[in-house]
Amino acid sequence: MKIATMARAAVRGLVALASVGALVATGVAWSVQQHVSTTIVTSNALTLHPVLIGQAFTALLVGLDARTDASGNPLPPALLDAIHAGPDEGQLHTDTIILLHVPALPGEPAVAISIPRDSYVQLADGSGKHKINSAYNRGLVAAEKDMKAQGVSGPELDRRGREAGRAALIATVESLTGTSIDHYGEINLAGFVELTDALGGVPVCLNKPVRDSYSGLDLPAGYQTVSGQVALAFVRQRHGLDGGDLDRIARQQAFIAGLTQRVQGEGTLTDPATLSQLLGVVTRHVVIDKGWDLQQAATQASRIAGADLSFRTIPTGRPDLETPVDGLAVQVDPAAVRAFVTEQFSAKTPTSSPTASTAPTGTATATPAPSTTPTKVITAGGVPCVN
Repeated sequence: MKIATMARAAVRGLVALASVGALVATGVAWSVQQHVSTTIVTSNALTLHPVLIGQAFTALLVGLDARTDASGNPLPPALLDAIHAGPDEGQLHTDTIILLHVPALPGEPAVAISIPRDSYVQLADGSGKHKINSAYNRGLVAAEKDMKAQGVSGPELDRRGREAGRAALIATVESLTGTSIDHYGEINLAGFVELTDALGGVPVCLNKPVRDSYSGLDLPAGYQTVSGQVALAFVRQRHGLDGGDLDRIARQQAFIAGLTQRVQGEGTLTDPATLSQLLGVVTRHVVIDKGWDLQQAATQASRIAGADLSFRTIPTGRPDLETPVDGLAVQVDPAAVRAFVTEQFSAKTPTSSPTASTAPTGTATATPAPSTTPTKVITAGGVPCVN
């Protein structure tokens, strides 16, 4: 396979990853791309919003806790054991949810906003208030129930069910943030592992040693390079972290910063062996929306230096909100979220996350706690140390 073909495949996948630093790589890899095509799973779940070269766009990037590849084929049991995937309860949860806004003009900073997986929000499918990471699965289950009654089964049932799940998640995020989503990208657990292996690891830094039996993470303090199942454990750990899911988001953001450093490194995306590995990751584990204009994305991303990509987290209230059926969740005020996202995406220099001043209505708790939203700003201009 020609390098140009592999480059295009790698670009298509990298653009779509929940690791937003990979988007920056498109500006590098596009130079060796010709008018070729490759096999990649695409989605029609997104209502297309035509975006022209030179215009800003917003992408929803998702890490899916799936035990299958992008085409719905089961992952090998040995791989699932290696990455500490845990038992398969048949639920497709989105454990990483990031909104990436790429500006239209050179010199304007790009911003990636994380949404905690346990955020307690109104789901767009009409099922009421639940944790946002269940929106995908709830949309899938409801759609499959109707389709089964119509006689749909097998791979077609799975494909159409997943499309319904994606549409439900997209609609929920748009409603919560007040933002129109232009593009969608999804990667599963195995894809994340194989991506870091293909890139030769990602630099990270820990403030203190970490040992966690749940995720399998066992690392010393300081700067180091992680890949494969260790990299996955680094971004998945939340047990033993004082801030729980919010500290895990800081881990994910720091990891993306390190990933950006890796993909911007000289020769990373022009090496035939690396591109060949990336091609395999893309075709097996990545889903992007059918309307993603890669040349436009590459043109925009090529203007982003590492320091111009910063990470924020939506404003939240108490992290231990008691809910009727979902256990403890993260308190969210939708009005505060919409105001925050609007400010971040329109500001020439994004600001730190504000606190949520009021409790969302209809919750099962009476007294809001101070916000635990991280206020430290992480950028892709270095490799920040985190807990």
